[in-house]
Amino acid sequence: QVQLVESGGGLVQPGGSLRLSCAASGSNFRINAMGWYRQAPGKERELVAAITSGGRINFANSVKGRFTISRNNAENTVYLQMNSLKPEDTAVYYCNAELILGTVVADYWGRGTQVTVSS
Repeated sequence: QVQLVESGGGLVQPGGSLRLSCAASGSNFRINAMGWYRQAPGKERELVAAITSGGRINFANSVKGRFTISRNNAENTVYLQMNSLKPEDTAVYYCNAELILGTVVADYWGRGTQVTVSS
């Protein structure tokens, strides 16, 4: 069974930094894109950043220049480095991966990790 396990959330002051990690575990799968979404209270889940297996990256406009995304294909891991954090970045951050299991392509989600930006 494939699982996505996130780590690295927490409480940080405005202007601070956090690094989120997400590792995919299991067997008999390949990964296309991996990325991060977030959902703030009362709002819809939105894309933060995504990276394909070939390294193509997409960012939400609100985080461009502040966040970076990277992945380690050998370890099935994706990272989100968040700098210059703002209170409006406060949300639950979810890891997402598009996995190929045999002939099936499916979206997998982590359980989420809370990021709170507050003084």
